[in-house]
Amino acid sequence: MSQTLTDEHRGDGAAGLTRRTVPLGRRARRGAAPWLLLAPGLIVLGVLLLWPMLRVLNLSLQDYQLRNLLRGESNYVGLDNYVQVLTNPFLWKTVLPNTVGFATVCVVLTMIVGTSVALFLNSLGTVWRSICTTAIMVAWAVPALTGTYIFVWLFDPQSGLVISSLDGLGLMEAGSYNWFTNRWTFYGIATINVVYHGFPFIAVTMLAGLMTVPQEHYEAAAMDGATAWGRFWNVTVPTLRPIIAVCVILSTIWDFKVFVQIYLMPGGDGTSREVMNLGVWSYTQSFAQGEYGMGSTIAVLLTALLLVISVVYIRTLMKEEEL
Repeated sequence: MSQTLTDEHRGDGAAGLTRRTVPLGRRARRGAAPWLLLAPGLIVLGVLLLWPMLRVLNLSLQDYQLRNLLRGESNYVGLDNYVQVLTNPFLWKTVLPNTVGFATVCVVLTMIVGTSVALFLNSLGTVWRSICTTAIMVAWAVPALTGTYIFVWLFDPQSGLVISSLDGLGLMEAGSYNWFTNRWTFYGIATINVVYHGFPFIAVTMLAGLMTVPQEHYEAAAMDGATAWGRFWNVTVPTLRPIIAVCVILSTIWDFKVFVQIYLMPGGDGTSREVMNLGVWSYTQSFAQGEYGMGSTIAVLLTALLLVISVVYIRTLMKEEEL
């Protein structure tokens, strides 16, 4: 009995270590469990996203045209397509300014409108806030295709609502000006379209953040003599900085890859080259001109640009979590 107790006493430390040591097989099973749960989603992403991306990357290294598609032949040219695109003045003078400038203006206006609407909604009572939130979400629910045709009708140079109203006021005759033939008015209409469909998400997201800000902070700022503008900059903005960062980066990603709102407008399908952005340029090169290699190259460059923005987005989220 004494010997048994001694052995048990001596083995207490070892037993404790033994209890804390997990067998290799069990650790392997535990490590594999998350991957097994993620496997269906990863397989779907691999089939629907990774494989097409690799295929596009492969095509971007070829002089791949319609005859190659019909014959099933490859014609690798290395980085020649990238050299042609990056040395093309059309990229730097028209396409890239349209893409970057349009996205920048849309992001700024979407954030301003969305934040303003969120502040307004936050000032309402519960019932009216619910009604107004539901109303603005209708704009977000409308498909981009439907919304674009609505704006095309609104700005129709012959019978659109805008030109008819201006004609009724005696400011402009119907049919005297085509909004879609000018680069600036074309993108002005596209900007209104994108902001209209984008601000509800920003408004609802910012509203959720505003409702978490303690009212005591505003009361303390008011007692210190801060104006409404001062309370917004010194209380609201610092508190909602993580949400604002996420909204800005997500809006930037969405607005850089706008396609439907440009392509469906008169002249946006490639017939007017001065209004092309990267998405439309890639599409027209591939499916209108049959130069799939060149179109894939433009698509890869757009994807690389979006990946850079995505990396910034992820790094911003990680920094905010560390704070």
